[in-house]
Amino acid sequence: MEIKLKYGINPNQSFARVVVEGDKSPLAVRNGSPSYINILDGLRGWQLVRELKQATGKAAAASYKHVSPAGVAVAGELSEQFRQAFFVPDDMTLSPIASAYAKARSSDRVASFGDFISVSDKVDVSLARLIKPEVSDGIIAPDYDAEALELLQSKKGGNYVILQIDPDWQPTDTEYRLEFGLRLEQSYNDAVIDRELISSNVVTQNRTLSDEAIETLLVTTITLKHTQSNSVALGYQGQAVGIGAGQQSRIACTRLACEKMDRWMLAQHPHAAQLQYKETVPRSEKANLVDALLRWYELDVAERSLLQSQLTKPAQPITLDERTQWLKNFGDVSMSSDAFFPFRDNLDRSARSGVKYVAQPGGSKRDADVIAAADQHGMVMVATGLRLFLH
Repeated sequence: MEIKLKYGINPNQSFARVVVEGDKSPLAVRNGSPSYINILDGLRGWQLVRELKQATGKAAAASYKHVSPAGVAVAGELSEQFRQAFFVPDDMTLSPIASAYAKARSSDRVASFGDFISVSDKVDVSLARLIKPEVSDGIIAPDYDAEALELLQSKKGGNYVILQIDPDWQPTDTEYRLEFGLRLEQSYNDAVIDRELISSNVVTQNRTLSDEAIETLLVTTITLKHTQSNSVALGYQGQAVGIGAGQQSRIACTRLACEKMDRWMLAQHPHAAQLQYKETVPRSEKANLVDALLRWYELDVAERSLLQSQLTKPAQPITLDERTQWLKNFGDVSMSSDAFFPFRDNLDRSARSGVKYVAQPGGSKRDADVIAAADQHGMVMVATGLRLFLH
């Protein structure tokens, strides 16, 4: 059987469909007309949240853009500081799956604009109400409450893409793709990432891994399994926050991931979290204004003036000293890499973003130098022996 799609990767690629062998599809379209990219994002995200739920036992959510996650998280409590910084009303009661998405969306709200959402659990009203005001293209989930489905069906003028997937569906052992008319085949990547993998081969002098650190390393490592390579992910309290994806060098991945982590932490600084917006500023624009404030020293005079014009009270830039002191409030950051670190520069840069726990495959000729750098920074490093490239 088949599911007809709106179009391919680009609108000029007018013929597009999902082909399912047999008479029954594990994927159903509950609303809207999905595109090729919607399907790719949905299936990639579903695999990620399914594995996270299996590995942690907690509800999991991911915010996908262009076949890589902008943010990923498992369920957890949200602090008042978090809610204020990331536009979650204090009086909104969130279910575990809703809290997971609130965390995932917060990782990079600018990148999550127009995201495709993946969740491991049934979508309830709590999650639907959280999603309703966000700019999002669609969602994939194993099931939907009737009221939640009705709420989501009203998004985007009734065109919000809603996919439902059979949670028991298993892919075939072999997967293939056509590239320039040639068929490539390989075995499905069924590598299991669990607590034993994360904690069994500590190679640094500091060997203390807390349960929270193991859980966060599970989140960041499983995230990389479903992220375009090269990739590095930084995480905090069960959330993959800074995801550096699709870069040609490892250090570029690390720098990008660290910059995203720094911005996420700084978005919770009072100068950013307490911005007072004019009533005419839409919700979707507020994340851009926060991002502009965090990049204050990169802005020219006109850009600074434009930022201030959207506020009822002038913004207070976060000085360099204030930035340094605020980042110290966030300790125990975790970092995973989808392949070995070839040089110590990755550890030196990540240390400035508070990284204390590291998971990477190991196997570089310079492993000794990288481990020495981790020891100098007091980090705990695990060599998993598992490369996680995705192309």
